[in-house]
Amino acid sequence: MTEYTSEIKTIPYSDKSVFALLSDLSNLERIKDRIPQEMIRNFSFSSDRCSFELSPAGMIEFQIVNREPNKVIKFETTNSPVPLLLWIQLKQENESVTKMKITVRAELNPFLKPMVSKPLQEAVDKISAAIATFPYE
Repeated sequence: MTEYTSEIKTIPYSDKSVFALLSDLSNLERIKDRIPQEMIRNFSFSSDRCSFELSPAGMIEFQIVNREPNKVIKFETTNSPVPLLLWIQLKQENESVTKMKITVRAELNPFLKPMVSKPLQEAVDKISAAIATFPYE
């Protein structure tokens, strides 16, 4: 497996607030206007799943497979051209500041790895930057 990790981001909200929003994917309704429409289409979600069409990869669906309150949310693809594991780690710095890091593990064959490594790392970085700016109130 190949691993891609975001920079550690600072979120000006408590870990409880951040976890509450991110661990229930139906909360994406509040922030779906922040998702770049030129890259992601046909976005749908429920409390445990989200799916979207990602250009040029096609349809991708993630399911939450583990929640550790205020610490970690783990996702796994149920539909994807490449099997992916994604987890969001949270660490409270003080009562109103949380540090966040995203890690993605992808099962890439040697032929595919050189072509998708840079776009995957860029996607992880963009997702973490976007998550850091969400309104968690």
